[in-house]
Amino acid sequence: MDMPASAPPPDAGHPDIAAVAPRTPPPSPPPRAEAQFEGRSASEVLRELTEAFGGEKISVGELLDRLDSRAHGVLLLILALPMCIPNIPGISTIFGVLMIAPALGLLLGQRRLWVPRKVRAWTFSRDGFTRALNIAIGGLRRVEFLIKPRLSFLTRWPATSAVGFQTLLMALVLILPIWGANLSPGVTVTLTALALMQRDGLLMLLSVPCALGSLLWVYLFTKYGVIAAAWVGEWLQGVLPWLHF
Repeated sequence: MDMPASAPPPDAGHPDIAAVAPRTPPPSPPPRAEAQFEGRSASEVLRELTEAFGGEKISVGELLDRLDSRAHGVLLLILALPMCIPNIPGISTIFGVLMIAPALGLLLGQRRLWVPRKVRAWTFSRDGFTRALNIAIGGLRRVEFLIKPRLSFLTRWPATSAVGFQTLLMALVLILPIWGANLSPGVTVTLTALALMQRDGLLMLLSVPCALGSLLWVYLFTKYGVIAAAWVGEWLQGVLPWLHF
């Protein structure tokens, strides 16, 4: 039947539920992995890694998964620090190969680090890894008060493309079997890694002369090595006939 004209409509006096119900704010996006390191010193980051793994061996894949998109700077630091101290002969070649992946990632502007499956399966000793990090932590604590965010645009894309190219050159130098060629590239990549982690553009600039010094050492070693090899060859040619008789 017809409703009286004076009667309120059925929904009158009942405001729209959707209009008065408190709106649930949309979930905030998860923080970027890099943000977890912002404001933290490099020594604190490395200290966390010393307690992050169990077992006797650590695979490259486990390390990269732990670092996630933070892998470029932290992995470069882990790989470069052992080059700054006396180490096992031949290890620089392995670490140089491992540096190629983060170097290419910086060069190409990749946020996440990708390595082949075979490389992810490589393993190394957890005790040796922890021992090397503990040594590095002690040294970093003495100097990291000098490292702070400044000229941070030099630690972001597209400037990191040039940084990636420089790091790639240092990785190739480490791969070469050249005596005494570990220290300078190791220092260069260490400065680069700390600059990326702490957003220190000034530190990034300081890595450039170190890189030039590494390339100069390779040039001089190759030049005079060839000269020395030629001299030894001529000397042997003169000595061998006498030894033959």
